[in-house]
Amino acid sequence: MPFLDVWTLLAKAVILLVGFPIHELAHAWTAYKLGDPTAQRMGRLTLNPLAHLDPLGSLLLLVSFIGWAKPVPVNEHNLRNPRWGGALVSLAGPLSNLLMAALLAVPYRMGLFAGLPRGVHQFVFVFVGINVLLCVFNLIPLAPLDGFRVLSGVMGRAGGELMRILGTYGPLILLGLFMLGYISPQLNFLGRWLGAAMGLVDRFLLG
Repeated sequence: MPFLDVWTLLAKAVILLVGFPIHELAHAWTAYKLGDPTAQRMGRLTLNPLAHLDPLGSLLLLVSFIGWAKPVPVNEHNLRNPRWGGALVSLAGPLSNLLMAALLAVPYRMGLFAGLPRGVHQFVFVFVGINVLLCVFNLIPLAPLDGFRVLSGVMGRAGGELMRILGTYGPLILLGLFMLGYISPQLNFLGRWLGAAMGLVDRFLLG
């Protein structure tokens, strides 16, 4: 199974122990800089994986290509600008995944990995691919994903009823989209959208 390959598991381990903490730290640090000390007071302003890892989300990543960590607590009332501050805090996590992907993709495109063992190339592709997937997936504008809060900040009061629906029914919509993908490939709208978005980013990063 491709997700049990040694180099694939190594890439996933690095994402669990380094990538997930960086993603959550990005949320916590941005919130702290914008005026909310909640995450800092709860010990989340750290790269220590133990402060961030969620057992179920970690296990899912090891047996598939997606997972999650514990969400960072944010009190938007403490932010100097709750609307845009909340959007920036939410955007910080997915952007950190994109930056981590670029960290390996740029030297890869420059040919700095040429001549290295095939397993190293496998590591790079898995590490970049999962980070791009996490970035794209988290930007879906459905609660509880980061994209919901980003869209909420952009829409402001104009998105009142729409954001209420996406916030209330977001988890059910996500679950429904996942289930449709299992029922039939023709109904895998979420998979096709993620695949198309990932393909664009991967081609830009890896060529």
